This record gives sequence, structure tokens and C-alpha cells, in this order.
Amino acid sequence: MEKDIQIIPSLLSIDIKNLKKSISSIPSYIKILHLDVMDGHFVDNITFGPHFVKVVRELTSRELDCHLMIEEPDRYYDRFIDAGATHISFHIETTKDTFSLIKKIKKRKVKVGIVLNPETEVDRIVPYLDHIDYVLVMSVHPGFAGQKFLNYTLRKVKRLKDLRGKREYFIQIDGGINDKTGKKAIKAGAQWLVSGSYIFKGDIKKNVERILNG
Repeated sequence: MEKDIQIIPSLLSIDIKNLKKSISSIPSYIKILHLDVMDGHFVDNITFGPHFVKVVRELTSRELDCHLMIEEPDRYYDRFIDAGATHISFHIETTKDTFSLIKKIKKRKVKVGIVLNPETEVDRIVPYLDHIDYVLVMSVHPGFAGQKFLNYTLRKVKRLKDLRGKREYFIQIDGGINDKTGKKAIKAGAQWLVSGSYIFKGDIKKNVERILNG
């Protein structure tokens, strides 16, 4: 698993007016696209709903990673899976019965992840590490693209790497990822690097390669 480094473009920063063209400009070796779903309650912003996920699904066969920054994800996860999501992640703060939600998402045959906000400690999700496919470490405060990378979140990446052992979860990181911070994240143990603002400003292919090459 150590070599499974993937760059995952975040569509929060994509050119919506030229969605089809922008998606087609993403290098073919990119396997996953990231969609930040915000409801205006859990975070102070509103973004995509299931309809947008469905539109993206019609434009690509790639895996679609839906990060649910919403209250009551257990009420809505099904709609995003029905729209084409292949990965669903939710914040530990948003559910009263985490094991139940994990089980229900897995029953739909998609990957499930738990998200750690910058202030949320790894210890809070240790009981679930044997049951999930990935952990998303937020390296900015969730809600808006283009924020500065928070270096202190790397200690959580390192802790998750140390805890993994024979477990099979991937470590994903999202927020402020560019060629410099991406290198730090990979060194700490991150495998899936989500990047939006950096990738979609300028030449998409070159920016992806810059993150990979550090």
C-alpha cells in the first residue's frame, strides 16, 4: 500500500462552465475525482447535490469520491450512491451511530471513509479503523477552496500510518495540496492527495505531475 500514491482532483475548483472539457483535460491515469458536498449547515458553504454527481458520472467512468460535509449523512448517502458515487466519506461529528452508517454504506458496495477535521484527534476514530476503506485528514478547515495548508495536521497522517499495521485503509489528505505540501504529505504517509485550486489553475496535466514529482 505504501506505493499507492494517487492525486485526486477536487471538482470544487473546476471550471463549471466548461465541465466536460475540464474533465477531459484530466490525465487518463487519474482514477478518482473528488466532490465536496456542503449543505450550508455543517460548513458555511453550499456546493453540489446528487444531480451534479449524476452529471459528472455521465461525463466520466472514473471513480467518484463524495465527501459529505453535511448534517445527517445517513439521510442522504443513498442519493449520492444512486447518482454514481463510488466512495462516500462523512465527518465523525455528524453521526450518532457510526458503526451503523459504515455498515449501511458498505452494503451498497461502495468504499466508505471517515473524515478528521483539523481539530479532531485520531483517537476518536480508532474503534472504526478495522471497518473502513480510508481516512480523510483535512489539512484546512472545511468549507472553502484555496486555503493555506495546516502543517500540524501531518502528525495525524503519521499516527494513522503507525496505527495501520495489517489494516487496509488508505490515508487521504485534502486542503492546500500543491507540489511542496504534497511532498510533505507523502513523506508523512498520505497515499491519496486531493487537490483543487492548484491543479485547475493553468495546465492541469503539468500541475498533477508537479505534485507527484514534488
